[in-house]
Amino acid sequence: MSDVHTRLAELGIELPPVAKPAGAYVPALRNGSLVYTSGQLPLVDGKLRRTGKVGAEVSPEDAYDDARQCAINALAAIDALVGLDKVTQVVKVVGFVASDPSFTGQPKVINGASELLGEVFGEAGAHARSAVGVAVLPIDTPVEVEIVVEVGA
Repeated sequence: MSDVHTRLAELGIELPPVAKPAGAYVPALRNGSLVYTSGQLPLVDGKLRRTGKVGAEVSPEDAYDDARQCAINALAAIDALVGLDKVTQVVKVVGFVASDPSFTGQPKVINGASELLGEVFGEAGAHARSAVGVAVLPIDTPVEVEIVVEVGA
């Protein structure tokens, strides 16, 4: 078992099967030394945990947990494509938060993904990031996260 998989096990995280794309795209794509994930939803056993806008139907705390699940799903896509043991650096995280118009805590929500990546990869989990509030996301999910990682040979 690789160090990354050992760390995931220590955190009590089991990578799920990669969700089937809902359109004409792939879950993850390698270009040179970078792997880009498609936007990942907080699916568990193929189903959304909850729907709605953060700051209205969804609490910021639940949305944080959803962002964490999105990151877990992104790691599953990376693992299926190249193996997590090849990741040398998390480069960028982009998080989208379906937000009530008055909600301004998008960065704290996306910390769910960012903090998980730090727990899993340590210093190699430090990354650039955007946390964007949007009016609506696919299938009324509260959160969507995409990740870019650098991989070695």
